[in-house]
Amino acid sequence: MTKVSWSRFMLFAMLMLVLVLAACSNDDASDDAAIEPPATEESAGDSEEESTDESDAGTEESTDEGAEENEPAETEPKVTEFEPAFAEQTRAPAVVTETELNVEVVAEGLDVSWGMAEFEPNRLLVTQRDTAELLIVNLDEFAVSEPIAGTPEVNNSGQGGLLDVTIAPDFEESRMVFLTFSQDVEGGTVTAVGKGALSEDETSLEGFEVIFQATPAYDGDLHYGGRIIFDEEGNLFLTTGERSDDPIRERAQDLDAYLGKVIHITQDGEAVETNPFIDDEEALDGIYSYGHRNIQGIDYHPETGDLWIVEFGPQAGDELNIIEPGNNYGWPVVSYGIEYTGELINDGISEHEAQGFVEPRYYWDPTSAPSGMSFYDNDAIPEWENNLFIGGLVSSYIARVVIEDDTIVGEERLLTDEGERFRDILVTQDGALIAITDGGKVYKVSAAE
Repeated sequence: MTKVSWSRFMLFAMLMLVLVLAACSNDDASDDAAIEPPATEESAGDSEEESTDESDAGTEESTDEGAEENEPAETEPKVTEFEPAFAEQTRAPAVVTETELNVEVVAEGLDVSWGMAEFEPNRLLVTQRDTAELLIVNLDEFAVSEPIAGTPEVNNSGQGGLLDVTIAPDFEESRMVFLTFSQDVEGGTVTAVGKGALSEDETSLEGFEVIFQATPAYDGDLHYGGRIIFDEEGNLFLTTGERSDDPIRERAQDLDAYLGKVIHITQDGEAVETNPFIDDEEALDGIYSYGHRNIQGIDYHPETGDLWIVEFGPQAGDELNIIEPGNNYGWPVVSYGIEYTGELINDGISEHEAQGFVEPRYYWDPTSAPSGMSFYDNDAIPEWENNLFIGGLVSSYIARVVIEDDTIVGEERLLTDEGERFRDILVTQDGALIAITDGGKVYKVSAAE
């Protein structure tokens, strides 16, 4: 009797052990499912794996290898619930530079460095926003000059100060340097453009004069825009902000105000005769495009010749646009961002084309706070040719954007460990990538030897 009872007990114990092991296996499977929930239309933009029309993340055909290839560069959750107008409009797949890079800090301890221009090989003019100083940085000698005399008086409150700098196409003969800055005028401040000749000894700007003011004036200290670039005919494109506050920002839609615009002027500050609104008596002659928020980067695509700009969104919704004359880019009627308070903008309308506006080629959510950009027009790093490099302020990285047929097909984040606000980007004649920061550093990124 005792032997029979003992056998039954052992059989019962073994059965319980099997049941316990099975339960543990089911618990593990449940944890895995919680870590990787099935993708949905609403959450696809937030997940680390992007679904496409051709494949479903929940099907057997999907593989871990394919998911890694489609992983977006942006891994942070979205701020908004907006859906892009087309698949490639946001969260491009991550790409990685294969070339070994050398990163050097050429200068540090400067002020907020806002704009720069290479006027001789490996010699840069660099603006200091708050102190209104113009410096010469020698990349070969790791040297910084004394401030150049003759720069304009500026209003350096908030985002104001000495902003961008560029040189005339005939600089070798004319020595002419162009600056943008926030200027005090009656009624507030404006984004202004001025020019002066760099003296032969490089110690002063001679005969500096203001050639253009982006009216109307506004008593505020935000969103000046201020980037400038020359076109092939020797005329200037100037970008402006809409001065941020409500209701002044509404004037980005008005053709009788230079706020929130791309402006096209001659070297004397006059409107270019081919501008799209030159024959419109109710529009300002200098306007080239409108409906912008705060444009802080501008450059030409070296292969297509198209003019690209990058502009601050509100909370999320930073935009990358191709500029065409006469086009309206929608701000503040539409946006892929929201107010800093979390409220929707204009009831949350994000679709641009449906409202008669131009869709951005790309946008960021969450914000990158883009500032300063340059196309890589060089063969020193072949895999970078025609790529776009954009400085990031809040994001503290340099974005490398890969473009094919005006579509963003890849994005990479560089210098992410530096903890700097990258204010402007430049590509030197010998193919080095230069970045200046709000923290007063000048970085040089080049191919390792």
